[in-house]
Amino acid sequence: MIESVKKVILQSTDKYYNLMHISEGVLAAPVLISGGVFAAVGTVIGLRKIDQDNIMPVALLSSTFFVASLVHVPIGPGSVHLILNGLVGLILGWGCFPAILIALFLQAIFFQFGGLIVLGVNTTTMALPALCCHYLARRWLENPRTRPAAAFSAGLLSILFSALLTSLALGLSDMGFLATAKLLVIAHLPVMVIEGFITMFVVSFITKVQPEILHLQPVAIRS
Repeated sequence: MIESVKKVILQSTDKYYNLMHISEGVLAAPVLISGGVFAAVGTVIGLRKIDQDNIMPVALLSSTFFVASLVHVPIGPGSVHLILNGLVGLILGWGCFPAILIALFLQAIFFQFGGLIVLGVNTTTMALPALCCHYLARRWLENPRTRPAAAFSAGLLSILFSALLTSLALGLSDMGFLATAKLLVIAHLPVMVIEGFITMFVVSFITKVQPEILHLQPVAIRS
């Protein structure tokens, strides 16, 4: 177990100590298969729910997700970065699966972040929490009074759930990864708060300029 932990910490920081980019050769076969199945099912459902009017938001948010995660901040033996999967989930719903899958695929191809074999797991750990936060916050997002809190909670909880899912994937693969999994969750605590505020501000802005993206009623402008 000790050797497993050392392996995780001493390897490339972008490959292990990171929510989205679990490297190939780390996870057990059952975890890889389960993650692939979840990602495949979610992507199929997401593609069916995307109509012509939603193509541009999906492309835009996939690009945002792709770019935000390229800026890494070193913390100890690893790094953290913005993810914005909560925002993606709020706006796209099931469409977050294909959007995140495409972004992670391009990162694996162009920057060798993560890998193709673990693409299903990395997609699931990002998109499933985003989808959960979409349904958890949807009701409160409709009410202008609770909208800021709903958006903040979606941004924060999506990172928390992603960290827990990633930790679960590591723990189920090798108990020696549990120490690193705990560090991963702790390191992303400030990211959770930051993403909560970013999601809240972005949702507030979208509500004012183009509320139909969030499927909200336009804000009445007083004369």
